[in-house]
Amino acid sequence: MSTKRDYYEVLGLQKNSSQDEIKSQYRKLALKFHPDRNKSPDAAEHFKEVSEAYAVLSDAEKRKLYDSYGHAGVDGRYSTEDIFQGSKVNFEDVFGSGFESIFENLFGRGGGGFRFGGFDFGFGGERGADMVYDTEITLEDVLKGKQEEIELPSDIQCEVCKGTGASPGTSARTCSVCNGHGQVRTSRSSGFSTFVTVQPCNTCRGQGKIIERPCSKCKGSGKQKGMRHFSFEIPPGIESGEYRIKGQGEPMSNGLSGDLIVRIKVMPHGKFKRDGADIFYDENISMIDATLGKKLTVPTLEGTEKIDVEAGSQPNTIIKLKGKGLPHQGSRGRGDQYVRFVVNIPKKIDKHQRKLLEELQDTMNSGE
Repeated sequence: MSTKRDYYEVLGLQKNSSQDEIKSQYRKLALKFHPDRNKSPDAAEHFKEVSEAYAVLSDAEKRKLYDSYGHAGVDGRYSTEDIFQGSKVNFEDVFGSGFESIFENLFGRGGGGFRFGGFDFGFGGERGADMVYDTEITLEDVLKGKQEEIELPSDIQCEVCKGTGASPGTSARTCSVCNGHGQVRTSRSSGFSTFVTVQPCNTCRGQGKIIERPCSKCKGSGKQKGMRHFSFEIPPGIESGEYRIKGQGEPMSNGLSGDLIVRIKVMPHGKFKRDGADIFYDENISMIDATLGKKLTVPTLEGTEKIDVEAGSQPNTIIKLKGKGLPHQGSRGRGDQYVRFVVNIPKKIDKHQRKLLEELQDTMNSGE
């Protein structure tokens, strides 16, 4: 479960707030909590919280996902970098075109970062590659969730140097340029803000250390090709799409690991059709059963359910089985199952059947 506060609560707004209201409220809160103005110890965290809320709610696509699925819908599809990257224009609307330099520092120069209001929005150092895994699941998996255990080709620790990158019996020395940080920072002040550009150290290539006698097997990388085991849970109610598991991609020494991108496809079901958390099922009944009524047992994702076909039921009559659908992704409760009656009209009947129907028709006509 996410520990994040609701984004609308963070900004002090209602779910139906307009974009103008969102922008106005964010500007007010950003100025209130900016650490250059607000010296309280938690100001920076408040500033970061309201900025993330604004980044999501000011973007139409991300706001739609958040309104539908909560934090799970956004966090499952976007990294923190993606959230702020897509909101560049929205921040410019609030702070003016000068905000462009912030995003340029963050995204335009090889994975650097920036510091705004007393905390890092950036992603210092190099970043490992993302890994991709495709999987297919059933509606039954969507109902209950599923634990996945997989293995993927990946870089693993070198068995000779045990990940140090140095020949056995030797060790790397700390880079004297970056003092082992792997990054070189340059700062620039502008008004109330201090902007910090973070770039990988050219001397040690972002590693923070220099290996003078590299391992003969891994050539100093500390890694070799192998298989990595992954274990993760596919939550109930999930939709087809791409979801990120942060930090589970290729590792990067003195940098950020990439993400594991899980591409999920929910397979068509032989009996049910899905629309969000609701499922639909067609039950074939005869015109006699539709006329006279009948008790039926229909399938659900969890077994069977008894329903009544009332006498005189018309074609396409729909019965709702409350709470028999799928879980709502990222929230409580379940959808419903809808059973539609498909009345079968026989294409061919024998003479006896025709005679009975004609007699029924005469009887009905005489009663009009």
